[in-house]
Amino acid sequence: MNTLNLNPQTQSDPPRIKNPLDPEEFKRQGYMMIDFLADYYSDVDKYPVLSQVEPGYLKKLLPSTAPLGPEPIESILEDVKEHIIPGITHWMSPNFYGYFPSSSSIAGFVGEMLSTGFGVVGFNWVSSPAATELESIVMDWLGHVLMLPKPFLFSSNGNGGGVLLGTTCEAFLCTLVAARDKTLSQVGTHNIGKLVVYGSDQTHSSLQKAAQIAGINPKNYRAIKTKRSSSFTFSPDSLLSTILLDVENGLIPCFLCATVGTTATAAIDPVRSLCNVAKDYGIWVHVDAAYAGAVCICPEFRYCIDGIEHANSFSFNAHKWFLTNLTCCCLWVKDHTALTNSLSTYPHFLRNKASESKQVVDYKDWQITLSRKFNSLKLWFVLRSYGVDNLRNFLRHHVEMAKTFEGLVRLDRRFEIIVPRNFSLVCFRISPSAISNGLSNGTKTDPIGKIMNDKHYLVNKINHKLLDSINSSGSVYMTQCEIEGDFVIRCAIGATLTEENHVIMAWKLVQEHANSLLGAFYNINCTSI
Repeated sequence: MNTLNLNPQTQSDPPRIKNPLDPEEFKRQGYMMIDFLADYYSDVDKYPVLSQVEPGYLKKLLPSTAPLGPEPIESILEDVKEHIIPGITHWMSPNFYGYFPSSSSIAGFVGEMLSTGFGVVGFNWVSSPAATELESIVMDWLGHVLMLPKPFLFSSNGNGGGVLLGTTCEAFLCTLVAARDKTLSQVGTHNIGKLVVYGSDQTHSSLQKAAQIAGINPKNYRAIKTKRSSSFTFSPDSLLSTILLDVENGLIPCFLCATVGTTATAAIDPVRSLCNVAKDYGIWVHVDAAYAGAVCICPEFRYCIDGIEHANSFSFNAHKWFLTNLTCCCLWVKDHTALTNSLSTYPHFLRNKASESKQVVDYKDWQITLSRKFNSLKLWFVLRSYGVDNLRNFLRHHVEMAKTFEGLVRLDRRFEIIVPRNFSLVCFRISPSAISNGLSNGTKTDPIGKIMNDKHYLVNKINHKLLDSINSSGSVYMTQCEIEGDFVIRCAIGATLTEENHVIMAWKLVQEHANSLLGAFYNINCTSI
């Protein structure tokens, strides 16, 4: 009779991973990785800020299949140096001025490392009580620093409180779903096709995406036009007239987003006035301060969210300008039951006495996903490691550097500031008058046949070429926006490592490239622009 041989000495063991968390090997590779990153931060200003690779570059460099056997960490890190770093746009560079910052810090990194190391999946209180309770505490800490009204805080013993999400996109979707269901509970679910969402033409595009996901009729998304004369802020009068027209047409106002620090120009919407319009129609008001919310911890900038007491929800991204590594979006709501009514599920495998007691917070019911990291650790580390006063001064320093850059732009008569500077964002371009000086009375055409005495087209094209030239140099990276058809260059100061000498160097680089571009333009009188 055949029997199974269970003798480990005579059986050949199949290859397997042995102790993937071996403490000694963890130390060895951990120290190696810290050294690698420390060297990267030391040298990050030496890399081209904008990656210079072509699309598809990496596929040519890496194998087409995964390895069957293990490879040493040394080989993997060597490939990171040779193949991955060239394909990175270096957001940590002190010369990164694009989009809005994504700041990091030692405290944020260490907190993230600890969160990853613990491996906590804190979907409800019982799955890791410390993860839930620290998050509630830290959100109240930060709420106090921002001087949020008590109804937004857990400590008020009401229905308010805060939650850490991944990004503003999630905050939009969670609050919009809550507003949708709250409205439908009053008017009937059959009226979902009549719900209207309001933003301005400066509101972040992720609100429109959230509206699509939430089932809002695409025709009922309102991007209300702003004006240069009001620095592209959301007009309460325009909002009211739009609402009145919608109501007249049998539609149902549901959700409004006011922005403090818009993406294009960092415009500051008048929160109080917009709330005053919205309250007469039962509209949920969300205040999006993804970028600028951080600086509102400074008393001199707190006015930017005046009127927040009339809003239903408020969010900002600590991973943008608050030294807290990606991702970390802070969302506060006045009435968390609006969220939990829309987002709660309670399957049998998650049932437990603590949840049933209603004495604890289960954050799974405050978000779209079930699983969640122990993200409060990194925010807790940042607040404790630096302290509120130092964080305020860190933010003020960036604002002062932006003032320096703005002043340098104003000293060069070839350039103009397009909108008043808010916070640490400067929007500028080569002015039409500087370009007009290079035009002759004759009509010229460029290689694609566009009439070159179309000055608006020409101004946009030259500024576009200036930005491309600056970014192609690899020395700095800036991005653009379009304002009433004008192509505008944005310099967003906020990277962790940026200092005044970097800002001054960036401006000198802009001038050098403008000198070259305008010199060629003047000399050839447009024929090769």
